[in-house]
Amino acid sequence: MNDNLDKVFAALADPTRRGILAMLLEDDMAVTDVAAPFQMSLAAVSKHLQVLVDAGLITQERRGRLRWCRLEPDALRAASVWMRAFGQVDPLDLDAFERFLAAELRS
Repeated sequence: MNDNLDKVFAALADPTRRGILAMLLEDDMAVTDVAAPFQMSLAAVSKHLQVLVDAGLITQERRGRLRWCRLEPDALRAASVWMRAFGQVDPLDLDAFERFLAAELRS
């Protein structure tokens, strides 16, 4: 279990990979669509995707000629349980977080 947690936290440590996960919250996406907003090569995005696959945070499947990515939300459950064991992680209030981000962007 510790090895898997290490992979999850290592995957989450990179802002590009967190961005990819945020995009996949909406829906499954083709690899080329995932790569589009990033200013890096398709090969570089593919390496990020492989880290996410290895951590179990996403899965990939071939549909026709395209490879599609799907978020695996249950993969974060072990990390969440581990953090809650410390009793210092409160449930995230997304509305408050959105207000905080809006305030930070204004200043």
